[in-house]
Amino acid sequence: MTAESTIQDTFASAADLLAVIQPAAGGRQIKDPATGELVGRVAEPGVAELDAAVAAARAAQPGWAARGDAERRELLNRAADAVEASAEALAELLSREQGKPLNGPNARFEVGACAAWLRATASFELEPETLVDEEGTHAQLFYRPLGVVGAIGPWNWPMMISIWQLAPALRMGNTVVMKPSEYTPLSVLALAEVLNSVFPVDVLSVVPGGREVGERLASHPEIAKVMFTGSTATGKAIIRSSADTVKRLTLELGGNDAGIVLPDADPAAIAEGLFWGAFINTGQTCAALKRLYVHEDIYAEVCEALTAVAQQMPMGVGLNENNVLGPLQNKAQFDIVANLVQAAKDAGARVLTGGNPEENQPGYFYPATLVADIDNDNPLVAQEQFGPALPIIKYSTIDEAVEMANALEVGLGASVWSADPAAAREVAARIEAGTVWINKHGAVDPRVPFGGAKQSGYGLEFGAEGLKHLAQPQIING
Repeated sequence: MTAESTIQDTFASAADLLAVIQPAAGGRQIKDPATGELVGRVAEPGVAELDAAVAAARAAQPGWAARGDAERRELLNRAADAVEASAEALAELLSREQGKPLNGPNARFEVGACAAWLRATASFELEPETLVDEEGTHAQLFYRPLGVVGAIGPWNWPMMISIWQLAPALRMGNTVVMKPSEYTPLSVLALAEVLNSVFPVDVLSVVPGGREVGERLASHPEIAKVMFTGSTATGKAIIRSSADTVKRLTLELGGNDAGIVLPDADPAAIAEGLFWGAFINTGQTCAALKRLYVHEDIYAEVCEALTAVAQQMPMGVGLNENNVLGPLQNKAQFDIVANLVQAAKDAGARVLTGGNPEENQPGYFYPATLVADIDNDNPLVAQEQFGPALPIIKYSTIDEAVEMANALEVGLGASVWSADPAAAREVAARIEAGTVWINKHGAVDPRVPFGGAKQSGYGLEFGAEGLKHLAQPQIING
């Protein structure tokens, strides 16, 4: 289907998508983390296939840029239409491969966010800026395409974060080559299949593969910029791989976000917001609330209110319409969460709920777990658990809470919870994080720039500022 055609082919089910994206024979098996059942197969191309994709993207880029901003914006809007037309099929495949339930802030929510981000990215205005206009000097700032953008995505929000990467890159006249996580390649391949019903050939391509493909993408001489969302350790490796070609980078790395509950907060009023701030996507979110600091005056009440909320949230297989929490996506992440909770138990921390996964069950289910009376240096607090286990730490003074929140070498997001928003903003200004939310956590917005502090990465995404990070600034002076 060409870019000039209307959307005709939609997908009614995950099976329809799989019929198109799976290899005719062979390939690596992808299994459902909730059931262990086969979801589908994925081809495993190598460096040669990546090089071919990059060459094709480089050849397509001048024509894509020449279409102009207005046409690219229109195509992003039509891509959003295509996503919405196949939304249920995409959500079903995402649920089966990633594990997240269809309902709640999960699979259907993620697919809806893909369409919303495409439309938002198409809406932002970014005009040339006149810097100086006086006798003898006329200076203007323009934003030009970089060329080919390489995108390396994670397994926790594979479709939505792919859109975060590709939409602004395409809007600014670049072409894109993506490498999805080895855990969730089918979701990204399916999303690209839908998007490419609108985009011209070779403007967007996906190359699923192993570490060698990612390393080649990060060091490829014809890749102008790399966008990466994932761990700090991998981000550092990408920085090293990109050095010889002085690539532009946008890195959204590990978080371990802190939340501070001030003594005037109403525990019952904030409990559900705290829960979803921590347990959205079963805790598998970079900017989730991962350590909660609560003033001693309301510590017991907050623990009680959070426990009541956690115990009513159903967890299970994602295709069951009743569930809102799912499994950990993979065994390695399950083991990390289980080991950190066990370390907390061994140190004498008090488990309020959860902490006791069933043995011999088919999926990687770890129950929603709240851990109280825990030291700030316990591994469950100091290390990013990236799963459904929240440590709750008691503090006495605001200075103490801020010091503990800032003690780690990460700073993606944070939050302050209070009945007095002005007082909360004063505390927020003292926290070392790229974003600090008031009375909510992790509420990203396509209109609001987002990026990390310290070792949580650099570069901005979203909004007009995010577009600028996908372009080469050029000054014309004279």
